[in-house]
Amino acid sequence: MASLIDSRSGFCKSNSTFYSKRNPLPLPANPSLDVTTFISSQTHRGTTAFIDAATGLRLSFSELWTAVERVADCLHHDIGLRRGHVVLILSPNSIYIPVVSLAVMSLGAVVTTANTLNTAGEISRQTADSNPTLAFTTADLAPKLAGSGISVVLERVGSTRGVNVVGAVSEMMEKEPSGQRVRDRVNEEDTAMMLYSSGTTGPSKGVITSHRNLTASVARFVSEKRIGGQVFLCTVPMFHTYGLLCFTMFTVAVGSTVVILRRFDLHGMMAAVEKYSATILALAPPVVVAMTNEADVIRAKYDLSSLRTVRCGGAPLSKEVTEGFMEKYPTVDILAGYALTESNGAGASIDTVEESRRYGSVGLLAPGVEARIVDPDTGRVMGVNQTGELWLRGPSISKGYFKNGEATNETINLEGWLRTGDICYIDEDGFLFVVDRLKELIKYKGYQVPPAELEALLVTHPDILDAAVIPFPDKEAGQYPMAYVTRKLESDLSEKQIIDFVSKQVAPYKKIRKVAFINSIPKNPSGKTLRKDLIKLATSKI
Repeated sequence: MASLIDSRSGFCKSNSTFYSKRNPLPLPANPSLDVTTFISSQTHRGTTAFIDAATGLRLSFSELWTAVERVADCLHHDIGLRRGHVVLILSPNSIYIPVVSLAVMSLGAVVTTANTLNTAGEISRQTADSNPTLAFTTADLAPKLAGSGISVVLERVGSTRGVNVVGAVSEMMEKEPSGQRVRDRVNEEDTAMMLYSSGTTGPSKGVITSHRNLTASVARFVSEKRIGGQVFLCTVPMFHTYGLLCFTMFTVAVGSTVVILRRFDLHGMMAAVEKYSATILALAPPVVVAMTNEADVIRAKYDLSSLRTVRCGGAPLSKEVTEGFMEKYPTVDILAGYALTESNGAGASIDTVEESRRYGSVGLLAPGVEARIVDPDTGRVMGVNQTGELWLRGPSISKGYFKNGEATNETINLEGWLRTGDICYIDEDGFLFVVDRLKELIKYKGYQVPPAELEALLVTHPDILDAAVIPFPDKEAGQYPMAYVTRKLESDLSEKQIIDFVSKQVAPYKKIRKVAFINSIPKNPSGKTLRKDLIKLATSKI
């Protein structure tokens, strides 16, 4: 087989599959290995694991593992958390999230997260689906869980009305362990994490991620030796797959230090780079644009001499953005990457300065990842430099969607191929390029906004007959939601009224920011909205 694979592109003609050019991954053979144990067994020379930028609170690696053990002990023996139970994390970025996540997964229980910006209604829909037995949150956010019946563990000791508080992580971390070691045996195929993704269509769905999926992702990071011993600044939200995998698992496994910012603020981030001599930033493209636009002010105000690398994910980086950034920050390498919630961090990445010169590319396929480019209309499998939908397969790819066989079958086929919903091509050197989005998701500042969810909300308005939501291009945000609305005949409903109607019911990143009125929404014979026609109509006027 290896002899049939083209060494330059990684393409195998006999099965029309692209193979990774990176070194293969050795994966552990133990079927009873949980991901927490795998991470804790990695050797490195790191000393400080986490620093809270706001308070200066530090956790060394030895303190981290003591804390994980103590929290797991309390959750198991005092609260009764068991294998298969689901724990919701609803919290801004915090030094406690890695402790809770690693403790929960070590017990064979399942981590799920919710966006802190989501409304109580949005969170209740997610909890109705995932059915958590316990939630980890802050006193400020706990009211969003009022009336849910879910027991709550707060970050620190405190009281909050309307919820049943059963403990505080800060106290659990100080408590001497019970000495009882009897725990449920965890299997590598057990679910470790269930993050909510909009997948290729429709409302959010819980992505089932096994311990083996995560172990494969961590192993990939461990194989990148040069990442150990770095100082990362965590500015991306830890409820998102990028933040959670990178800053509660990958960096811990390789011995890097993570400085945690509770919330993103451009100048706060730059001050933290200077204060903690950060070497790597993980950013979404809109932040790269903001750093470029404000470069003169930033460089005059802050000492960024420690900064070596910006790793960028969440959306493709254009050649203009990359070149603009490099011109303003000539000593900083900018390395793009591509992954989905469903691929658990595996996809493609640019790992060196030389690779980063392949402008517009998101890099070479990650170790152990196979890819196909498939014509979305005919299903024909394509070759080098041919464009089609990207399919991925490998040990990190999710097992499917929770309680949703239909969506699983639409997205992951029987051979384990994940249909990404992205239109891509792979060039003669094996570099992946993302050209377009087949799926209907809107990417606002790296957040996923499913149009179907906003459309369902719009048609509940008494003056609206029909509605369609599309992505509208925006330099700062990447895209924002725009609505085409068909009003009832006698209605004089205004754009502002529609924007206000939606904004009261959704998280800020889902807000509709532009409305156009239309006599009827274009649909195909089966009744599916022709979004591409509406996107053409909207962008023809730019």
